[in-house]
Amino acid sequence: MDIKITPASLCGNIEAISSKSDVHRLLIAAALSDQPTDILFNIYSKDITATLSALSAMGAKAEITPSGARIEPFRAKTENPLIDCDECGSTARFLLPVAAALFDSATLIGRGSLMSRPFSALTAVMRENEVNVDRDFLPITTKGRLRSGRYEIDGNISSQYITGLLFALTFLNGESEIILKTPLQSSGYVDMTLDTLRKFNINIERTNAGFFIPKDQKYRSPGALTAEGDWSNAAFWLAAGALGEGVTVKGLSPLSLQKDKQIFTILSSMGANTEQTRDIFTASHNSITATEIDAGDIPDIVPVLAAVASVASGRTFIKNASRLKIKESDRLTTVYNTLSALGANIKKTDDSLIITGRPCLHGGIVDGAGDHRIVMSAAIAASVCDNPVIIRGADAVDKSYPNFFEHYNKLGGKADVL
Repeated sequence: MDIKITPASLCGNIEAISSKSDVHRLLIAAALSDQPTDILFNIYSKDITATLSALSAMGAKAEITPSGARIEPFRAKTENPLIDCDECGSTARFLLPVAAALFDSATLIGRGSLMSRPFSALTAVMRENEVNVDRDFLPITTKGRLRSGRYEIDGNISSQYITGLLFALTFLNGESEIILKTPLQSSGYVDMTLDTLRKFNINIERTNAGFFIPKDQKYRSPGALTAEGDWSNAAFWLAAGALGEGVTVKGLSPLSLQKDKQIFTILSSMGANTEQTRDIFTASHNSITATEIDAGDIPDIVPVLAAVASVASGRTFIKNASRLKIKESDRLTTVYNTLSALGANIKKTDDSLIITGRPCLHGGIVDGAGDHRIVMSAAIAASVCDNPVIIRGADAVDKSYPNFFEHYNKLGGKADVL
């Protein structure tokens, strides 16, 4: 699907969609639990559907309800399950070690860009702990059960590996230890995992070296849980508000462990007018100026921050961004390509973006690169262009936010399917 956007300022109020990062974790913990759990959320994206389908293939029962999903724990005696992760890296990285904890043999498959995303740091540590893993890229087949023990892994490649190990090792009976060989990046996502585990009666001890998992813990269902609002996707609307007449997003927790809530303080530091009352956050236009941004814990909001920086006064430096290369696209390159095509003054290095703001962008044709966040950031950038923007492959938003363009138009945008 291609979309044509006629530039228009965005303005209005919108309800935050549920955090898919939170929903993934709640669904998996519920499947590992002792009793059924109702997980309440307000969006069905391709990624969430991928996790629901994968859990069903592994022997859980996932029943769609009007307010989310009801998960009945793993019960069926599934042998050699075929676990389809679609294009969702979270599903695959979380469930690869879980599958090895549950089954003597299992195969994970996927499609699209996920097929070229490496799992080598995770597969290596699984092999060191007696699981035979045949490949470092999907499709991956495991043979042999994961065991309790010592797991040494780099912390700066993907926090999703750490989350997957935490889910799997807490399900086993013995003591385990995760040793981080390098400092943990995207630590907020691991904090979210630890918070989810606590809600299911699992406690992890932080150590100087990483994490200690006590023995003989059991997942206990709390009955029902509501997923948080998604700061990662709310970032697009708050950025649009900072560039336009003002957007208010409701349903965002100020106490959230999601690191992407930094969008609010970053926009404020760039000069946007910002207001917050309880779970309601507003950003509106003022004189937007350049800043320096450390992307280490917030890689998912770099694309939209780069869009804001493209029309900020001065030079913005986004550093510590090398991990953007292993997302749905090489986001260092695709952010650069997208904003360059629209007329931004942007340069990239191996781990950074340098953006010198201009009064407005020209518009033009951009490639969504099969990446939902590239498509959405291009749509936000289109609001400050002086000519229309055509986004090729705009249906990539289905991965996390299938109603994105409906909500875009609700806020005064002019997006039309070609």
